[in-house]
Amino acid sequence: MKNHFTTRPNLTIASLILVLSGCASNPEPAPATILSGEEMLRESQGIASLGGRWKQGKQLVDRGNTLVAEGQNKIDEGRRMIAEGEKVMRESEENYKKIKK
Repeated sequence: MKNHFTTRPNLTIASLILVLSGCASNPEPAPATILSGEEMLRESQGIASLGGRWKQGKQLVDRGNTLVAEGQNKIDEGRRMIAEGEKVMRESEENYKKIKK
């Protein structure tokens, strides 16, 4: 009989520890909602739309960069032409002054 009484408190303590540890643990997360086929289709179309818009934006950026590079080349060519033209004008004026003397 003595053994029976010592086992019962030990079981009670062990049960109490298990109950308390179960209460102290994080609650189990709610199960994820299952998407219907229509919801999945709507979401995938929205994502595809975003991808399409991104692609359009990328094309605009690339085209703009190309135009800027072409514009810079034209500016450089224009400056070269101005410098050469000013040189020709200056030489012509100098030659005119020499002839005039």
